[in-house]
Amino acid sequence: MIAFEDLPAGRIIPLGELTVDREDMLDFARKFDPQPFHLDDEAGKTSIFGGLSASGWYTASLWMRRWVDEVLSDSTSQGSPGGRELSWLAPVYPGDTLTFAAEVLSARLSKKRPGLGLVEFEGTARRGDELVYRFVATGMFTARG
Repeated sequence: MIAFEDLPAGRIIPLGELTVDREDMLDFARKFDPQPFHLDDEAGKTSIFGGLSASGWYTASLWMRRWVDEVLSDSTSQGSPGGRELSWLAPVYPGDTLTFAAEVLSARLSKKRPGLGLVEFEGTARRGDELVYRFVATGMFTARG
């Protein structure tokens, strides 16, 4: 079980990779971000993205799923108070293979809640060497001691 003590500053956590499924991407866009360039090939071609592109929120949800599967599902996580940065740096297209990771930027015990650690991390998604998604957020994890 991953606890606060397992998340020191500097730790890099590989979260695996995933190939973007066109139908899953379109289903997400229909439900949550129905902008034309996320739904229609022709609209995508005439947009600044040059083709049908994923919603940034879809990319974020793919990262979150990997984070849950690789870290949170077997951890002392107590949720998150939020984040401070979010960037979609390049469009994501159907068929792209994305590699996900998290890097712990800082970790400290709460002054108000003994036994609760605050872990600030940077989440990323890359297509090859290209960074396509980045955010910084804080997670709360209980300590073992």
